[in-house]
Amino acid sequence: MKIGYIRVSSKDQNEDRQLSKLKSLDIEERFIFIDKASGKNFNRPQYQAMKQVIRKGDLIYIDALDRLGRDYDGIIREWRHITRELKADIVILENKTLFDSRKFKSMGDMGKLMEDQFLSLLSYVAEQERKKIRKRQAEGIAIAKANGKQFGRPKIGLDTLSTEQRKILHENYGKWKNKIITGVEFMQMLGLKKTTFYKIINKYQPQNVS
Repeated sequence: MKIGYIRVSSKDQNEDRQLSKLKSLDIEERFIFIDKASGKNFNRPQYQAMKQVIRKGDLIYIDALDRLGRDYDGIIREWRHITRELKADIVILENKTLFDSRKFKSMGDMGKLMEDQFLSLLSYVAEQERKKIRKRQAEGIAIAKANGKQFGRPKIGLDTLSTEQRKILHENYGKWKNKIITGVEFMQMLGLKKTTFYKIINKYQPQNVS
C-alpha cells in the first residue's frame, strides 16, 4: 500500500505543493497524513497515526528528508524503525536516487552500511539547517527588541481603551460605584475580562478620563 506523509512547520503554511506531488503518485487521500508542526521531535499526531497503519511491504512517500524531521538522532531512529522493524519502505522524493530504502535492501548488509552513511549525512544537514533557522529567529527578535518592538500579548490599560470604552467608563463608573449596575454588567459593557476590568477600574480617576 502507498502512504504519504506531509509536514509543514506551522498552521499558516500551505501543504498544497506537497499534497499535489503525493496525489500525482496515485496515493489515496485517506492514506496521506498531514501534520502542521515543528520538526524538532516526532510527537506529532498524524505521524504517530501513520505509524499505526504501516504494514510490512508498504511504501511511504515523503517530499524531503526535513519533512520527516529535523532532529539528527530522531530521523535515523525513525527511518530504521520503519524500514527494519515495520518492514516497510521509504522514498524521499526530493532525492529518490539516494533515498529509496528498497535499493538499499536489495544490496544486503552492504546496503545497510551505505544507507546508514547517507542517512547520517543528510540527517546532519537537516539538523544544522534547523539550528540556523533558530539562530536567525533569535537574531531577528534581538534586533526587533533593540528597535523597540514589543513581543507577546499587548498590555491593556487605561491608555489603550478606545474612545467608546472611555465614554462608557466615564458615564457608568458612578452607577457601578453606587451599585446601580453590577461589576459583571459593567465589564460586559466595556467588553473586558474580569482581571483586566478590575486592573483598570482600580487605577481609574473619573476626572482624568473624558
